[in-house]
Amino acid sequence: MIDLKGPLGHSLLNCQTSAELGELCDEATWDEEIRVVVISDTREKGLSRDTDLTKAVSVDGLEEEMEPRSLAEPISRLDRPVIAAISGDAIGQGLELALACDIRIASETSCFGMSHIKSGLIPWDGGTQRLPRLVGKSKALEMTLTGEVIDAKEAFRIGLVHKVVPKKELMEVTMKMALEMASKGPIALRYAKEAVYKGMDMTLEQGLRLEADLYLLIHTTKDRTEGIQAFREKRKPKFEGK
Repeated sequence: MIDLKGPLGHSLLNCQTSAELGELCDEATWDEEIRVVVISDTREKGLSRDTDLTKAVSVDGLEEEMEPRSLAEPISRLDRPVIAAISGDAIGQGLELALACDIRIASETSCFGMSHIKSGLIPWDGGTQRLPRLVGKSKALEMTLTGEVIDAKEAFRIGLVHKVVPKKELMEVTMKMALEMASKGPIALRYAKEAVYKGMDMTLEQGLRLEADLYLLIHTTKDRTEGIQAFREKRKPKFEGK
């Protein structure tokens, strides 16, 4: 589980967080024992990011331009399922990070918004591309152009989050889902995710061909053999990711 602690509202610390997040994601990619990644934020302010992400305060107290550091990009590279447990608010770049996850579970008190426009900016960490793919162009334009903040109930209604639960039950519900996913075949999990994401940028015919190719590849794995054997023996399969 990746726990994003620390004041993400501070641009300087964001650079460190971005680098550390990238390293953690790289480690998860190479570790075959990791089947599902859970990202949580235990801070009171949640994933709020209302600051100008291209500026930092120097030692002399002067603002300096800096290269924006992506938080969403390392997450989007992961081939394992990624679940975001959102305990507080997801605002600005924090929402962009959450959008890069595959599943979003929020507490009842969470709020969501693309606040960039209020600072004379636009979303730059994937927000203009991932948000409309989730909630549709119309709602995405409304949130992006107005900077409006919506509550968890509305976020669930428009499909921005998958579940809304009491805050005290957030991690329990999240980990239950993660463990349930982890019990499935790891290769099948990766291929299913690949088929959905890559298929979104293909024609229907191309997407169906990709799906068929990945399905056939599954049949060459030991996990597929184990799945069939477990079904015949009426027991839970023990997948090894091979």
